[in-house]
Amino acid sequence: MAGVQTAVALREQGFTGPVTLLGAEPHQPYDRPPLSKAVLLGKAEDSAFDVDFEGLDIDLRLGVEVTGLRPGERELDTEVGPVPYEVLVLATGAEPLTLPGTESVPGVHLLRTLDDAARLRPVLAAAPAVVVVGAGWIGAEFATAAREAGCAVTVVEAADRVLAGALPAEVAAPMARWYAEAGATLVTGARVAGVEEGRVRLEDGRELEAGAVVVGIGARPATGWLAGTGIERGPDGSVTADAHLRTSLPGVYAVGDCASFPSARYGARLLVHHWDNALQGPRTVAANILAGPTGEPVPPYDPVPYFWSEQFGRFVQYAGHHGGADTLIGRGDPGGAAWSVCWLREGALVGVLAVGRPRDIAQGRRLIESAAPLDPAKVADPAVALKSALA
Repeated sequence: MAGVQTAVALREQGFTGPVTLLGAEPHQPYDRPPLSKAVLLGKAEDSAFDVDFEGLDIDLRLGVEVTGLRPGERELDTEVGPVPYEVLVLATGAEPLTLPGTESVPGVHLLRTLDDAARLRPVLAAAPAVVVVGAGWIGAEFATAAREAGCAVTVVEAADRVLAGALPAEVAAPMARWYAEAGATLVTGARVAGVEEGRVRLEDGRELEAGAVVVGIGARPATGWLAGTGIERGPDGSVTADAHLRTSLPGVYAVGDCASFPSARYGARLLVHHWDNALQGPRTVAANILAGPTGEPVPPYDPVPYFWSEQFGRFVQYAGHHGGADTLIGRGDPGGAAWSVCWLREGALVGVLAVGRPRDIAQGRRLIESAAPLDPAKVADPAVALKSALA
């Protein structure tokens, strides 16, 4: 997503020089969100982007894995030989974490690529008992698809609750009930001791039947190949980009899931593994490339992060970043079909999560951008539009 959008944005913004887009996968560049939904369930064959690369004069090279970077020569090493560059954009995304010791076990799957979805589709069609490891966003989405396919589903989570790394306990608690309502079994506080063909063993001695095991325990930036290149990376492996998405090497930018950036809005460095970031960031990168080192300064990249998740018949949306919030306010009944949660810092909205309340997200994003102070009593009233909750 980030690589394609950068190439397209360069052309849209008037860049006329050569543009080369390298991708390790053999497939036409594709969108990832449908992989856990329509593609997985056989409702769509693929999710290729509708981009005319030839018409845009973008040199698309598929099945070319980049293995190294030599900044002194301004060359990339690939399995088919060196590729020179004048300006380089790193958009390598993230790679899923694996369960140690399961790499060669039959029936263990990840869900990150089109090939992953293609391997899983016939598995779901056979409707086996499925064990999902990880009750995060991707685990919930896969469990949703597996239940829709008619599979018996057990979700195993090492933490004591769902979405432990993403949301506060009181916000995530209502979501835990969605699993049982959908007919899935949720097992929290349970660590996997081992996986063998046909079963998952937990540390407490329990064994779970598993015709298939899907691992969804997070992802890390795909940046290991940058070791020794001089490109600064953070403890999480992300490329440490500046407010203009430039890396520590001249002429090298980083965008999307592989890069963190400083947010003045939130006073923190953010690593955003979501679709919207891979859509917005490339526009900033393209503008900076066109401006060049002596051109007009481009505004810093400081978006209001946004993502969505479709799970168990619900549409969940999130905007902002609640890390530094000092106030949590609920809107509506979390046991119902539509509710939301707002996070405030010093009276201003910094984050909002909405279930079935899209207007709260649309209005909330604008309020976060404005940093206008809100009236907590009005925010707490679900009958009051968020845009009308100004102090």
